[in-house]
Amino acid sequence: MNDKKHYGFTTTILHGDRQKGIEHGSLHKPIHTSVAFGYADARQLASVFQGKEPGFRYGRQGNPTISALEEKVTKMEQGVGTICFATGMGAIGAVVQALLRAGDHVVSSSFLFGNTNSLWQTAMSQGIGVSFVDATDVANVEAAITDNTRVVFVETIANPRTQVADLKRIGELCKARGILYVVDNTMTTPYLFQPKTVHAGLVVNALTKSIGGHGNALGGSLTDTGAYDWTRFANIYENYKKAAPLQWGLAQIRAKGLRDFGASLAPDAAHHIAVGAETLALRMQRTTANALALAGLLEKDERVAAVYYPGLTSHPQHAISAELFRAHGSLLSFELKDGLDCFDFLNRLKLAVPASNLGDNRTLIIPVAHTIFYEMGPERRASMGIAESLIRVSVGIEDTDDLLDDFCTALEGC
Repeated sequence: MNDKKHYGFTTTILHGDRQKGIEHGSLHKPIHTSVAFGYADARQLASVFQGKEPGFRYGRQGNPTISALEEKVTKMEQGVGTICFATGMGAIGAVVQALLRAGDHVVSSSFLFGNTNSLWQTAMSQGIGVSFVDATDVANVEAAITDNTRVVFVETIANPRTQVADLKRIGELCKARGILYVVDNTMTTPYLFQPKTVHAGLVVNALTKSIGGHGNALGGSLTDTGAYDWTRFANIYENYKKAAPLQWGLAQIRAKGLRDFGASLAPDAAHHIAVGAETLALRMQRTTANALALAGLLEKDERVAAVYYPGLTSHPQHAISAELFRAHGSLLSFELKDGLDCFDFLNRLKLAVPASNLGDNRTLIIPVAHTIFYEMGPERRASMGIAESLIRVSVGIEDTDDLLDDFCTALEGC
């Protein structure tokens, strides 16, 4: 494979491992289970530990299998480097652990995955200020910025109400102010959108979801896009400034966020995710087409009170989604009309599975307020626009007619 030629998204991911050569001619990077790495020359061991030359130190900080996945994700996001973690929450937690200090301030979208919201609440209890704003309008972000704002954090498409952040204009604001812009790309994936194009400095991907795709491995990643000037970040420790500034952020995150925090990705999970990633584009083409068809069906049904999907022209951020994303994602949510029991409806479905994951090959469906957002309480749910009857759907790759028929039959029973 000629690495000087520009290949398409899938070709690059499919053949990326072979560019560096793989043991015994294997087509996949093997699973390396060793947690220790020996060196014939003790001086080389010291050199690796001091960061003077590349190499592996200890399994908590990476190994060849995980490194190969990191290279794949970096290519997907067109970044300069990636660090993988045990979960997507491990990746977001590393931002807090490695880059923020007491007295710092974060501006975050108020439309967040429940566990991310919980993490910011924990950060607030430890002396980090967090302002939650409606990130669908850059003016709200700008109004919340203070002199000690270090990070602006948003999701591309919010889970579960599908609000789309004002990604481009927020990126321009962060670039002008020298603020680190962190974008969670899980709901769109690097196939539908690359946050680097809107000046994001760090990109989060929950690899458990669509990139892995098969619901058989947990994982997360942080990718440095190269768009942020780390010389403008106040919290870089002196010992991580030995390399070029482009490497400062990743060096500190790998040490303070991965080595010290210990949320290490397992080699077998890395292998599952890497293999799953090969078909990301193909799966996203199918799931996004299914999602648009299902959203259209639900919007027309008299038993449905509201449908939230950026692919619908009725969605408030449809224009932003159409401008930035290759397609509108595979997540949607909807509300049944008053008097209809969401649990009875869910129990009538034959194909869609009541489950809490996202980005699986199978369509997964869950009553939001009663499960994944239950801990927040009614007031916080109301502030996020989450109705007590809201149902979230992660659309899979089933044959479209079968999927639509399943929902039609369940609705007819209401």
